[in-house]
Amino acid sequence: MDNSEEEEELFDTNDTFPECDSQEKDPSTTQSNYVSPPEEESPLSSGTRTVSDPCSDPLRGSGTMEDSSTVDVQGRSGTRSPPIGKSANTQVSPPEEETPLSSGTRTVSDPCSDPLRGSGTMEDSSTVDVQGRSGTRSPSIGTSANTQTQLQTLLEDLGLKQHYTKKLTLSEILQIDLKAITDEPVKSHSDLPWYFLKKLMMINVTARNLQSECESSKDGATETTESDSDDQSDISDSGDMVNTLDVITALFLCSDSFVQQEMALKMSMCQFSVPLLLPGCDTDQCKLMLWAMRDIVKLYRPQSLLQSKGFTEERIVLSEIPMISFVRLGECSMSKSEILNKLLSNSEEYHDYFVHHDMECGDSPRRISNGLTEITWYLPCGKKNIDIFSEPVAVANLRGDIASFETQFSFLCQTSAAVFVFFDNLDPECKLLTNLHHKAQMFLVSNQQSKCFSKDALKTVATKLGLSKDNIITKNKKKNNADFVKGLRKKVNDVIENTKEKMCIEKMADIARNLGILVDEDCPECQTAKRNADAITSKIKNIPDYKATQLPLHGEIWKKLADVEKEEFRLKDRGSEDLEIYISGLQEKKINLRKKQSSKDMSDAMTCFISAISSPGIERRYFLKWMRMNLDNLSREKLSGLRKQYKEKCTDAENKEAIKVIDKELSNSSLGIEHFFREMGQIYEASVSLPEQHPSREQLQDLPQICAGLLLDGFPLELVDGDASNIPLTWVSDVLSQLNELVSTNNKILVVTVLGVQSTGKSTLLNTMFGVQFAVSSGRCTRGAFMLLIRINEDVKKVLNCDFMVIIDTEGLRSAELAQLDDSYEHDNELATLVVGLSDITIINIAMENSTQMKDILQIVVHAFLRMKEVGKKPKCQFVHQNVSDVSANENTQRERKLLLDQLNEMTEAAAKMEKKEKNKFFTDVMEYNPETGSWYIPGLWNGNPPMAPVNAGYSEAVYQFKKNITQILGNCESSANDILDFKEWISSLWKAVKHENFIFSFRNSLVADAYMRLCTEFNNWEWDFKESIYKWITNAETTISNLGTPASKSEIVDLKELILSLKSEVSTKLTKLEEELHEKLKNYFEQKDGHVHLVERYKEEFANSAKSLRRDMKKSVDSQLTAAEAIKQGQTEVQNIKENHTKEIEKAVCALIDECRKKNIQMGDKELNQEFDKMWKETVQNMKFSKPVPTNIFTSVSHFLRQNLEDKGSHACEMLSQRHLQDCGKTPFKYKAKGFSEKFKKEASNWLPIQDPTIRLQKIADDVIDECTHYLKEKGKTEEPEADAKKTKNYSDAYIQEILRIIDEILQKHEDGTVDIEFEVSLKQHICGIAARQFQKMHDDFLEENDPHLCLNKNKGMFCDRFKDVFNERDQSQKKAEEFTKQCLKPAVEKFVYSKLGPAINHEMRKQPQFNARVFSQYKILLDLLSKHSVSEYVRYIGSYEGFAKEWILDQTVKHLSKDSKMLELVDQHLDSSIRSIKDAIQKATKKTSADLETFINNFCQELGDTLVISQDKLGDFMMLNKANQEQFAKWFTQFVDKMEEALKQEFKKREIKMILKRDDVKSQNELFTQVIGCGKQCPFCGMACVRGGGDHAEHTAPLHRPTGLKRYRWDQTKKLVTDICSSLVVSDNRFCCGATEGEWVPYKEYRDTYKDWIIPPDGSYEASNYWKYVMTKFNKEFAKEYGAETADIPTGWEKITRLQAEQSLKKSFNIN
Repeated sequence: MDNSEEEEELFDTNDTFPECDSQEKDPSTTQSNYVSPPEEESPLSSGTRTVSDPCSDPLRGSGTMEDSSTVDVQGRSGTRSPPIGKSANTQVSPPEEETPLSSGTRTVSDPCSDPLRGSGTMEDSSTVDVQGRSGTRSPSIGTSANTQTQLQTLLEDLGLKQHYTKKLTLSEILQIDLKAITDEPVKSHSDLPWYFLKKLMMINVTARNLQSECESSKDGATETTESDSDDQSDISDSGDMVNTLDVITALFLCSDSFVQQEMALKMSMCQFSVPLLLPGCDTDQCKLMLWAMRDIVKLYRPQSLLQSKGFTEERIVLSEIPMISFVRLGECSMSKSEILNKLLSNSEEYHDYFVHHDMECGDSPRRISNGLTEITWYLPCGKKNIDIFSEPVAVANLRGDIASFETQFSFLCQTSAAVFVFFDNLDPECKLLTNLHHKAQMFLVSNQQSKCFSKDALKTVATKLGLSKDNIITKNKKKNNADFVKGLRKKVNDVIENTKEKMCIEKMADIARNLGILVDEDCPECQTAKRNADAITSKIKNIPDYKATQLPLHGEIWKKLADVEKEEFRLKDRGSEDLEIYISGLQEKKINLRKKQSSKDMSDAMTCFISAISSPGIERRYFLKWMRMNLDNLSREKLSGLRKQYKEKCTDAENKEAIKVIDKELSNSSLGIEHFFREMGQIYEASVSLPEQHPSREQLQDLPQICAGLLLDGFPLELVDGDASNIPLTWVSDVLSQLNELVSTNNKILVVTVLGVQSTGKSTLLNTMFGVQFAVSSGRCTRGAFMLLIRINEDVKKVLNCDFMVIIDTEGLRSAELAQLDDSYEHDNELATLVVGLSDITIINIAMENSTQMKDILQIVVHAFLRMKEVGKKPKCQFVHQNVSDVSANENTQRERKLLLDQLNEMTEAAAKMEKKEKNKFFTDVMEYNPETGSWYIPGLWNGNPPMAPVNAGYSEAVYQFKKNITQILGNCESSANDILDFKEWISSLWKAVKHENFIFSFRNSLVADAYMRLCTEFNNWEWDFKESIYKWITNAETTISNLGTPASKSEIVDLKELILSLKSEVSTKLTKLEEELHEKLKNYFEQKDGHVHLVERYKEEFANSAKSLRRDMKKSVDSQLTAAEAIKQGQTEVQNIKENHTKEIEKAVCALIDECRKKNIQMGDKELNQEFDKMWKETVQNMKFSKPVPTNIFTSVSHFLRQNLEDKGSHACEMLSQRHLQDCGKTPFKYKAKGFSEKFKKEASNWLPIQDPTIRLQKIADDVIDECTHYLKEKGKTEEPEADAKKTKNYSDAYIQEILRIIDEILQKHEDGTVDIEFEVSLKQHICGIAARQFQKMHDDFLEENDPHLCLNKNKGMFCDRFKDVFNERDQSQKKAEEFTKQCLKPAVEKFVYSKLGPAINHEMRKQPQFNARVFSQYKILLDLLSKHSVSEYVRYIGSYEGFAKEWILDQTVKHLSKDSKMLELVDQHLDSSIRSIKDAIQKATKKTSADLETFINNFCQELGDTLVISQDKLGDFMMLNKANQEQFAKWFTQFVDKMEEALKQEFKKREIKMILKRDDVKSQNELFTQVIGCGKQCPFCGMACVRGGGDHAEHTAPLHRPTGLKRYRWDQTKKLVTDICSSLVVSDNRFCCGATEGEWVPYKEYRDTYKDWIIPPDGSYEASNYWKYVMTKFNKEFAKEYGAETADIPTGWEKITRLQAEQSLKKSFNIN
């Protein structure tokens, strides 16, 4: 053989190869401890790595031994390796250097030189697990006890001991923990398995580089420093590095079958070899890993398909391809695994399929992995210059000596086409080889350079085996490693081309069982699941027919249902049919389709399917896996041809119809497990439509719980049915509700979604990031969206503030097939809007190749983000640019970032125009975006040509960094995460909104509504606190003004004007402070994370404006009240001064008369005294000079303010004012006559036009304004005091007419819809001002008359006479004066004080009631009360005069509440007691002060109460006149009369009706509550429903519930029938309207926003949304028609079926009441 070159092929000459030691040592005592030398790398320009050919160095080629069972193992430098005990002396060869290469090329030298920069991995290509060599002798099967000890020790070292019995599950591996999102280095052996899994799940080719931080420092450092020593002490594990194969074997032993399958799949994608036979370690049996490899699917192009350019795609365990096995017998100085790697790698693309000694930890002693048989596959790509083998081949590699693993060797011999046996020395009597009976070709491979090599022994064995020279391969010094590999490759190729021995792995299972080898899928659960799956799939012959018979519910019926639902929202096909009747007909269609579904019996297939997934946990998981694999196999066969046709047709845009046909055929021929779940969802939805007690409904109610359990187990849930482009909302909602019950309460979730063009690696990106398995297909991808649930580990929950992460994968946008269909853009917009709305962060996946596609997707995505911004959702986004060739070229990426931002801005402007939100000019207007941090550049996935190309290592690393970034962004989110029920609500509301053409104005979401209601409630409370503070201030200010210039005054300012200016300045400062506090509260509110505050952030500015508006309004109100108080005080002071002077003159005359009478010294009785007094009175009054105040012409003043009010309305308004005197206005009832457009409109209305007479409408507005102003006039003239007293205190103030004009403007502003013209406004204001001027003139005249000095003096004549007689007769006046002061002076003041405090107190009390918390609650409660009363007259009042009705309702609610438990008396007593306490304290303080007379005492008393009570100076003056009472006696009696007064007041309040009390309070509590209930007062321009927006200054109005316009008196002009159209349906219809606001033009309802810019009328979220008003109109159809003088409406049949309970439920839903 040594003379034949043929026998020497593939051997590398090595003259320095060491001699073999003639004396063998005990294998148990010596092991190889060779340590691979480190290499140095120089940086490359493109992030690639250059490695020299490992065959180029003879010292590194075959100098070491792999899998040798020899005791003496040769070292790499020619010296002998020391035993384990002397491993510290192991020599390390010098490092090698790499030279930089140009971008894109890669040369391979030592493949273990840099584990972090090795070659990439490849998805769906042959897996190659690269195993390292150990140099230890494999233990025999008979020594399992020793192996078991090794296993236990290793598992303890790796921290896997507990998982040997309790296996690792996918849920544990895939959960997001700190290790998954941090770069914590491997510090101990127990970190190794998790490091490997983390990398493997992310398809990172460096996963097998398992050197720990400390081991690295031991191996790589030439010097050991003190710090190195410290690092080493951190490792608690003893012994050497752990071999990579041991870690992989341990993980397979400690994982359940599903983790094993996932690991095998990912290893295959990484081009690692995968376990074929797994050693038992603790038993004598190994296991065939058939199940673990079941999920591996390979795609390749064999030689037979070169011409057609077709490809083969199949599950690898089912592939009939030859297997070539490589084994070792005894010692072998060649590295079998390294040779295999070279064998399978071409010169340009080297990859480590098998672990070998030159890899990191590859030369560590193997402890449990001997006996492991690995397999990988070589698959051709169809390019002759690249393919090593033209046909596919499997390559198996047995670790260890076949002498110790005879069972594995026998298995390989029976299943392989050829077996290559590597050895150094053969025993001539080798029975292991000669006794075999198998069909496999045998090849003997030896190293001739080994001194142990024996030619004779080789010849003897070859002869016994009958081998020719072709089957004997020896390596000698005449040929180098490259030639040796080339020759070996030729032998393998000959076997592949000539062998007929092809066996799929599935068939190998029988051979394994015969040999006593376990098969992993032989467990009972797996087999039962397989039988159940086969029972279903075996009956599938023709997929379309099968779907039609076995899965009928989700086919055409479901698609029709989807179409009907969309039509319900868009109303495109209505034609001329009555709107509500058409909508009712659509509802009937839905009901009939559901009935059709319900009428079908459950098919056998679905019965079996539901039964199987209802089985115990592990069995149903097996079942679903079997189902998926079986169905994939079936569909793959059918779809390959259709996909080819599809690609051909899509190249030509003219093939639209053909594409539609193939698209439908593809859809029909596609059958996956999702179709069974779709059917299950439709079965459930159909059952839900049945009555509650129906047996079918009860039987199927557990289906959502089953599906929720699967979701929790890691199975995906289909959100959007891609074929029907619809969401089965009932099904999805109930599944999520059940999921919420399965997990702990309030579990928070964060949602990550990916969007992008089809086939740009979206699913691969998610799979790489999270280790999941979204479908990745080279053909037509599944349409729709799927969600997966990933658990968050406890150590990350605090970082992310959530319990689960939801991952949503979507179909590709702008897909080639959909682009040809008419509704493709609409479909993409719907999907993008949905998933962006659901997401906390959206990944926008962009491939850089196609700029047109990039623009298309950016427009769709920007559109979605704009919509979310407008409805209050603020998702984050990250742009991922894939296939970036040079990620290190910063200037390139800078340019790309700028280009992207420019395109985003361009798309934003376009989308804003489409959505009519032109204020958004730039992308940064839509969301926070930083081009530097918002874009990621990821290199291409492949590093070479598939199917053998590995995945680019840079891809996995870049994706990992991206994952960390996303986690950080989510952790820094300002808003709190949603819980599962919130997520369910978002799905529902978003999907309903996207079905409408106008998403933004159609969007309704209960979470947003709830958050908005909470904001409104909070703001209402702040607003009331603001107002309450000002009310208290104004009460005190009015008291200060009233007491100015009196003994009670505490003000340092004595001048009235100066005081008013001071108060105005003070209140301005106070208002500013209160406004600042309000803004601060608003700011703090929006800074909190809970309560979904972020959803209503768009209203922040609106409420801030409301705060400013509140300040302005309160300033006007306060200034007006101060001005009025000033005017009143001024008038009172003037009258008081005149009266006081006259009183003093009379008092002086009376005193003189008393002296004169006493001087007469005669007894005088009352008669004589009366005569003397009359005489004196007549003389004194005649001598007085009385000056009468000049009356003011109120008409002049009112005219001035009216003209001032209308001066900005134009010359026509001024001209109208000049045509009529104000004195002539308001004498007759106001009747408006239609002029101009209104008259023309009525005449031209056609028979099909639903109209409301504009004259009636304007008259109604006028009546409302007049009623409001009349009420104000009554309030100003009303008082509880006697009429004479009232007239004395009530004088006209200019503030009154200004307030009336403000009231008129405020009400007319609510009707700024073009209906109110200038003529109407002027004539109405003239009418009201005429009435007001007459009333104010009378008020002024009465005031002057009642305060005429002469009259006032004569009225008090009797009182003066009585006082005169008391003084003359020296009677004690103490008791009488105390009673008089209490009744005349104190009691009115106390009453006024109580009333002033009662208003805010009642408001405060009523605001505790839920119906006054927020406007929405009030509206809901009013409508609910109306429903309970069931009275048409009440409804007519409510509809006809909403504000008047609301006022009465508020009054009734207040009376009702305050009547309970004497609540009103409690409030009265509270403030009355406070007042009495103040009075008694004032008496005590005044008594303590030294005072000689009663006047001083009274002045002191009044001063103590100066800031709380206003005691009438008129009454006080009368009281003090001729008052000679004793101060001490007065004080004593006074205290007693105060007690009596308190009791008397309590009794009086008890007798008073609450309504009377409410009308008397100074703040008017019902007015404040009315403002709370009515708000802005705007009403829907079509149906009249009131706006419920919070704050007083919102820019847009909306009502949660709209009603048929017939209830607002709209009728068809010709038939006079009431109209049933509801404006929330009209706004999506093609109907048109015409009114004053449109100036006679007909405008489509869809464009109502052009006319009513400040109104948002969302379309009904469902048919049931307006059930309340439909029910009301149906029940009172005749009554309404009679009331309105019209004919009864044509009620749609669906309305007649609505019950009162349904009406109430729709009310709750519309107002979001739980």
